[in-house]
Amino acid sequence: MKFRENEDAVSPVIGVILMVAITVILAAVIAAFVFGMTGNVATTKTVAVTASQNANDIVVNYKGGADANTLNYLKVTVNDESDAKYCGMTSASDLTTSADSASDISSSGQVPVGTTIKFTGDGSTERDHVVVVGHFMDGTDQVLLDSYV
Repeated sequence: MKFRENEDAVSPVIGVILMVAITVILAAVIAAFVFGMTGNVATTKTVAVTASQNANDIVVNYKGGADANTLNYLKVTVNDESDAKYCGMTSASDLTTSADSASDISSSGQVPVGTTIKFTGDGSTERDHVVVVGHFMDGTDQVLLDSYV
């Protein structure tokens, strides 16, 4: 006994469903590019900062990194925003530092690799919260270190 199978209607239906699905996916991808949904992704800067505590002194060391040449200045806070220190340039003509000496800043206004910022007597016997924020030439700010020492 031989059965006759009729698959004529199955193939066109599956083909139409696949074509509609592909069209919807392509439309969504194109719309994402046209309406700018992909352009808001910020790049992460690569620089290194370390912090340590020596008795009641907090010492922050700038180690540099791949994006060191785009760093304008560092803002370092210990425990709260009321006692912030800046190291680097805040504008094209103004060098501002509250690090140990103005020699911590290069003539180009950038923070040189190896810069040390010392908070004398600002540490406590408890763990101290150190936050270092870097401001870059493209106008972006990035937290470089958020640690307890």
